[in-house]
Amino acid sequence: MDPNFRGDTDHHDGTSDATPGGYAKQRRPGELVFTFFLLGASVVLLNEAFGISGFGKLSAPGTVPVVTAAIMVVCMLIVVAQTVRLPKVAGETLARDILPWRVLAFVGFLVAYALAVRPLGFLPTTALFLVLGIRLLGRGWVFSAGVGLGALVCIWIVFRIVFTVLMPAGIVPEAELVHLIRNLFGGAR
Repeated sequence: MDPNFRGDTDHHDGTSDATPGGYAKQRRPGELVFTFFLLGASVVLLNEAFGISGFGKLSAPGTVPVVTAAIMVVCMLIVVAQTVRLPKVAGETLARDILPWRVLAFVGFLVAYALAVRPLGFLPTTALFLVLGIRLLGRGWVFSAGVGLGALVCIWIVFRIVFTVLMPAGIVPEAELVHLIRNLFGGAR
């Protein structure tokens, strides 16, 4: 056995060697804001769960959602209380260590994709997303275009041709293309 192997040891104080990044007793940048966000989301879900049909009887349709959301609120209150007491990690910033510019760029790409997929259609929007996403990861334009468009063709064949999943057509005459491919490989269905 390797003498340097530490394993995942649980300690009596509730910490573990398996804590990601070794931050068992410190608060990373943005962690407190995120826990308050989750607490707020849990409260909103609890409010929505009461709107289903309340908590009048044990067999009411709203019982399970209300109990589940209430457990979420209680758990998040505990997490917030524990997180508030932790000291901040020294030397880390939100922009450099938690949300670097590439992560924010991909979030922007996902929002743009969601907004553009219906008017432009699946094929051009996904092509742009894949090519630009691979390029953002530091690869060249030729590699990005080759891998992105190759992946798009594979995805499109599997989901549109094989499984016949309907995707937004947009500006590409996709129905005619599907009909042409089906005629080439066994006739129209």
